[in-house]
Amino acid sequence: MNAFLLEYLPIVIFLGIALGLGVLFVVAAAVLAPSRPDPEKSSTYECGFNAFDDARMKFDVRFYLVSILFIIFDLEVAFLFPWAVSLMKLPQAASQFAFWSMMSFLGVLTVGFIYEWKKGALEWE
Repeated sequence: MNAFLLEYLPIVIFLGIALGLGVLFVVAAAVLAPSRPDPEKSSTYECGFNAFDDARMKFDVRFYLVSILFIIFDLEVAFLFPWAVSLMKLPQAASQFAFWSMMSFLGVLTVGFIYEWKKGALEWE
């Protein structure tokens, strides 16, 4: 049983160091950081413009467009990392299929990106 628990000792040490550093940084920031609050710093700020009274007030659709574009291209990167890690572990035939599948996926995303660029969706005027 002792040998079994010793296998987890590096994990416990790592977690202890991470917890200690986290607490140290939070306490150091609270003690050492300058604190000069003023009404402008304490005011509510949303999406690039001042907060408003009515939650149903209309505002520019470009905020939605930028967030949707970010999610689309962020998901592209999220799919690329696990694909790149597992590609070399696949057999030759499967890796060929995986490579061309990802190239077609990236091609579709590139066509979508070019379409949005040409339509002016990325322009902020």
